[in-house]
Amino acid sequence: MATQRKHLVQDFNKYITCSICCGYLIKPTAVTECLHTFCKSCIVQHFEESNECPECGIQVHETNPLEMLRLDKTLEEIIFKLVPGLREKEGQQESDFWNKNKIKTNEDGPRTKKAHLSDEDDGRGGDYHRSDPQIAICLDCLRNNGQSGESIVKGLMKKFIRCSTRVTVGTIKKFLCVKLKLPSSYELDVLCNGEIMGKDHTLEFIYRTRWRLQGDSAYPMVLEYRPRIDFG
Repeated sequence: MATQRKHLVQDFNKYITCSICCGYLIKPTAVTECLHTFCKSCIVQHFEESNECPECGIQVHETNPLEMLRLDKTLEEIIFKLVPGLREKEGQQESDFWNKNKIKTNEDGPRTKKAHLSDEDDGRGGDYHRSDPQIAICLDCLRNNGQSGESIVKGLMKKFIRCSTRVTVGTIKKFLCVKLKLPSSYELDVLCNGEIMGKDHTLEFIYRTRWRLQGDSAYPMVLEYRPRIDFG
């Protein structure tokens, strides 16, 4: 009987370490534009000086890249299970930090409240899109007989999704490439009511200017995708 090889933690290091600090991901936070993941504190500090992803160099947001971050709780739980003692170590370090930097109420007044804000309350922490208004959309594969690229661009198994109204078409395209297992450089068109949407259009903008005003008040909003057509 063949023996099953046991995997070591180091076998997964490239998936669970932060490229900024080179340590295990603590409060892993993904950049929604490119899906690269870093420690929350590392990427927040990086975005104080730059609006580009430190991994791939893509411009995350023109003015406020912090809006394009998402805390990955599932990955956090996986890392804690893979690395023995990491949860307890981080919990103790966080507790020691707050005990060391505790500010007495009678000394600092209102500032004390800010010092104890949770991830969800801190303007720079938490999952930046869960508190946004949400929208349900349907992603349909647009098929035109004989169109180049149709053989690899398929329909989604689950085409109904719910996400933030602030998500852009560019992010939807990246999502589609991941789900359809397409190269990240693969070019897709995303359309609403037959009109190609720009990569910087948000779902809220599309809903207000294309979907609702065209008389399609049905819910959810339908976006269609197809291989990019070069009209040149």
